[in-house]
Amino acid sequence: MNKRKILVTSALPYANGSIHLGHLVEYVQTDIWVRFQKMQMHEVHYVCADDTHGTPIMLRAEQEGITPQQLIERVWHEHKADFDGFHIEFDNFYTTDSPENQEYCEDIYRQLQAKNLIAERSVEQFYDPVKKMFLPDRYIKGECPNCHSKDQYGDSCETCGTTYSPTDLLNPYSAVSGVKPERRSSKHYFFKLSDLRCRTFLKEWIFESLPSQSGIALEMKPRLQSEAANKMNEWLSSGLTDWDISRDAPYFGFPIPGTAGKKFFYVWLDAPVGYFGSFRNYFKNKRRSQTGIEEFLRPGGKTEMVHFIGKDILYFHALFWPAMLQFSGYRTPTQIYAHGFLTINGQKMSKSRGTFITAASYLKQGLNPEWLRYYYAAKLNDTMEDIDLNFDDFIARVNSDLIGKYINIASRCSGFINKKFDGKLTDAISETNRKWFNQFLFCQLGEGDTFLGRHVSIANFYDRREYGKAIKEIMLAADVANQYVDRMKPWELAKSRENDAELHEVCSVALNMFRILTVYLKPVLPKLAAEAEQFLKVNPLTWRDANSQNRLLADGHQINGYEHLITRVDPNQVEKLIKANQESLQPTTQQSPTTQDVQTMEKDPSTLSQDIKENVKRTTAELATVDDFAKIDLRVAKIIDAEQVEGADKLLKLTLDLGSEQRIVFAGIKSAYSPERLKGRLTVMVANLAPRKMKFGVSDGMVLAAGDGNDGPYLLAPDSGALPGMKVK
Repeated sequence: MNKRKILVTSALPYANGSIHLGHLVEYVQTDIWVRFQKMQMHEVHYVCADDTHGTPIMLRAEQEGITPQQLIERVWHEHKADFDGFHIEFDNFYTTDSPENQEYCEDIYRQLQAKNLIAERSVEQFYDPVKKMFLPDRYIKGECPNCHSKDQYGDSCETCGTTYSPTDLLNPYSAVSGVKPERRSSKHYFFKLSDLRCRTFLKEWIFESLPSQSGIALEMKPRLQSEAANKMNEWLSSGLTDWDISRDAPYFGFPIPGTAGKKFFYVWLDAPVGYFGSFRNYFKNKRRSQTGIEEFLRPGGKTEMVHFIGKDILYFHALFWPAMLQFSGYRTPTQIYAHGFLTINGQKMSKSRGTFITAASYLKQGLNPEWLRYYYAAKLNDTMEDIDLNFDDFIARVNSDLIGKYINIASRCSGFINKKFDGKLTDAISETNRKWFNQFLFCQLGEGDTFLGRHVSIANFYDRREYGKAIKEIMLAADVANQYVDRMKPWELAKSRENDAELHEVCSVALNMFRILTVYLKPVLPKLAAEAEQFLKVNPLTWRDANSQNRLLADGHQINGYEHLITRVDPNQVEKLIKANQESLQPTTQQSPTTQDVQTMEKDPSTLSQDIKENVKRTTAELATVDDFAKIDLRVAKIIDAEQVEGADKLLKLTLDLGSEQRIVFAGIKSAYSPERLKGRLTVMVANLAPRKMKFGVSDGMVLAAGDGNDGPYLLAPDSGALPGMKVK
């Protein structure tokens, strides 16, 4: 097998929030892949860092009365504790606010500038005159220009799904100070992604395949999954625009060279460069030769660079990042592996339901982190499909597989070895036992008599990130082991001394099966595997231990006394976890604002705290009259058809029956409903809303749904007896 040299990264967690169960999908997926490659004896370096720059960090630090550096230092320790708790074993976990990262950012910028790929142009933005800063899109709120929902962000409406520019908002206000922003112009710096050189390069790079270096399966590996490549091609085909890589002061980040500290690199430029900064810091700390780092970061070598990311940041990693690297003299990614999102019990993570669960909360409630690692592995594949954490299934699968199948083998057989044979195994086994052992070691391919070593089949699945298939194959092997124990009945053999030789064989074979199952599961369950290694008194297991010629431990090999290695999931633990998260998210009582607060809000809002300003806005919101309400024509509508909208992340196309006519409406409810669930349902729509021409067609109305930004949307539905076309009043 050729020894691979691989630099592996996971997307950088933002230093403005806690790690939650959704984030962990990616880090567990990456960690399993890295551990497997290391068990194959490849040279693998797994690095990551906190993403620490940008306006949210700056504003949160200001709100807490500390410096951004103090904030990101504290959050780094919180994130590191979460990752350690779930056995995510980075070779280096660093920060993007580092001298190494700044040096790489400046070098990349200068190289792009030398190739005439940096442009300067004036940009009109919203400016907060109180905070004296230009506002990012997400810090501008106002009324949606399409459906007129209040308090929508400056880039998209969470009610109707329309996307727009911040300057399209009606009655905009700053989410930072609450004042009406001003429109001002400022010079910005752009990476010329629309340049023919970039477009030509990306068109070829996106669909390029490379020979596999795994030595496991001979194949050509594409840089991107097919669905990811197709998505990138859509963006290429629609025309790439230049990328704004600068932000105005005040801003927490790296100043752009030559701008006298007035312009800063946009956080999304320096974030992926942080992979390089962390890798360089790792090399320095390990006292490795700095010349050796070049073979990983420059083109031409036989090294690999593999990124694991969520599908929501494909645009940055598969367009901006490779183009930046290509034209600044750095190597481009070998592979980019994107995964889907996590749903819990079939729905988005929800604070109100107690399923918006942080990593720290999971650990605090005493749940075993390897339960979750195993469950994620059983669900993950090589696509960008979302995966669901169903707690009933979680309990059943962990208890059935890990306890009922895997641990069960050791617990049923180890006692006989220790009590009757001084804890020593035998490698002298009969033909019958040998046949069972071979059945355990090999899996049948198809209907014929072709067999493949399970270690090869499982290794292929791990390398291709098809963990669900790997777990299925491992549990098939565990089934064979349990069938063997059930057939041989060691508890019956132990009743007579005449059967001691056979009992010794049966228990030795079963424990060797357990050892090989431990090899298979070690990338997923590193702590449990380490405890199993201690019980078996073996050196740390590598993949070779599943592929040795004899595959049996030597005659007379001594094991330790068995102590239970892992407990079952208690359903009460899961209930307490959900309850704890619900309790921690109960809203606090809001007091009515004083008259003085309202007057101050009108004259000088900068003197008020953000909480008081929000309270004033809630209380003094504009009231609607009966005449205002009468202008809205609300009608009962029946959904007679619902379709996916190609190229739209949030929208579904609904065909609505209003009794006397049919309407087409595009609704931003894709995250909560599949088309099949909607057909035949009654809902309520705004029937007299002006038709809206959208990218995907004309939307003639709007359906009503409830949501709070964290939970929902939930379609409104009339009670039974209502008919299509009835007026709501």
